[in-house]
Amino acid sequence: MKKILIADDEKNMIWAMKKALKDERYRLITASDGEEAVKLTMEEEPDLILLDLRMPKLDGMEALKKIRRMNDKIPVIMLTAHGTMESAVEAMKLGALDYLSKPFDIDELKIIIERALDIGNMQQQIAFLTEELERSTGKSIIGSSEKMNEVLEIVNRVANSNATVLITGESGTGKELIANAIHYNGSRRDKPYIKVNCGALPEGLLESELFGHEKGAFTGAVARKPGRFERAEGGTIFLDEVGELTPAVQVKLLRVLQEKEFERVGGIETIKANVRVIAATNRDLREMVNQGTFREDLFYRLNVIPIELPPLRHRKADIPSLIDHFVEKFCKEMGRNKISFDKEAIDILINYPWKGNIRELENVIERIVILNQGEQVSKMALPKEVISQNSDGKVFELPEQGIDLDQLEKSFIEQALRRTDNNQTQAAKLLGITRHTLIYRMEKHGMK
Repeated sequence: MKKILIADDEKNMIWAMKKALKDERYRLITASDGEEAVKLTMEEEPDLILLDLRMPKLDGMEALKKIRRMNDKIPVIMLTAHGTMESAVEAMKLGALDYLSKPFDIDELKIIIERALDIGNMQQQIAFLTEELERSTGKSIIGSSEKMNEVLEIVNRVANSNATVLITGESGTGKELIANAIHYNGSRRDKPYIKVNCGALPEGLLESELFGHEKGAFTGAVARKPGRFERAEGGTIFLDEVGELTPAVQVKLLRVLQEKEFERVGGIETIKANVRVIAATNRDLREMVNQGTFREDLFYRLNVIPIELPPLRHRKADIPSLIDHFVEKFCKEMGRNKISFDKEAIDILINYPWKGNIRELENVIERIVILNQGEQVSKMALPKEVISQNSDGKVFELPEQGIDLDQLEKSFIEQALRRTDNNQTQAAKLLGITRHTLIYRMEKHGMK
């Protein structure tokens, strides 16, 4: 719900505007003078301000100056019964978005408010994208292991294409970072980058959020709303947890990928979509296709460029670099000298199974930095669950004579298949890999 501040010393005017806007799903805040308007702007951070030019204590022009010093992003519409071209020009120079003379038409006011809120949303999006461009250029991807080098090589090759990318991997492996790297290193880097967590949105709202809706399309649809695909026009949309899409939304997404067009919910106008799609999931979409819960044609449309992120336990060579990165990050945030880990502590962290992957490692390092008062971390300063390492996290000791790694992998696959009565999905879970990876490794070893 958008928050609108109305600042006017005329009680009748405030009453009239509140009555006119009561059905528009806005939260209305009122001020009776300029000082109160400045105070409420600081406390409430409204999405839009309707500011009268002549008010007691502090007039509208002075209030506008103070508001602009506090926040130059909030759209401000000036209201006055004493309008002149000079005051209009002065207000616009000070940063007012629009200027409306009293008495004004209520329908005109509503149109100006809607336009101002749209501009405010756009400014927020630009600020967000600017921040992301500075922060998320792909440089925050840590890792030089063979597996990560393979991933980054694919990223570099596909960034400047418009191909749809499907990023798979366990939760916490950094799928969003890879999506960021693809967008910000590609030809669409200066265009919108819209992120959607498909699993976080309620089923009834997901279609509307993605494709927008027309006024009256459903209860509560009081105005037309552009969807995420419209906002991403010319740029990229990142669909995280794409395996959570409902069948109805899967159909509409398939059409966007095939025909580059869609309609808003409740609408008949066909909208063209020049949007690059990057999707991610921690689910096995191939298995979902076999189970009939995910469309096969949509899977192939998404899986044009597949990128599979390895779990942290399969890229142990990267763990020391990640530890160093997170130590530096949290020490800087907390204003303390950088701490170091002794060899025993590092070895324990390297051999821990990290079921939560990089996200779990980051949380553990943050906890250590907060709780450890010294400048060197020993084994005893590690969390108990990391030290104890449950049975799932036991480390296999390399025999003195060495091993045949391919033969060992084949043996584990055979054992997992026997234990699960050849159920590939369950066998993959026992081995800590996806069914797709299991099938690939079975083929590599010539196993049926």
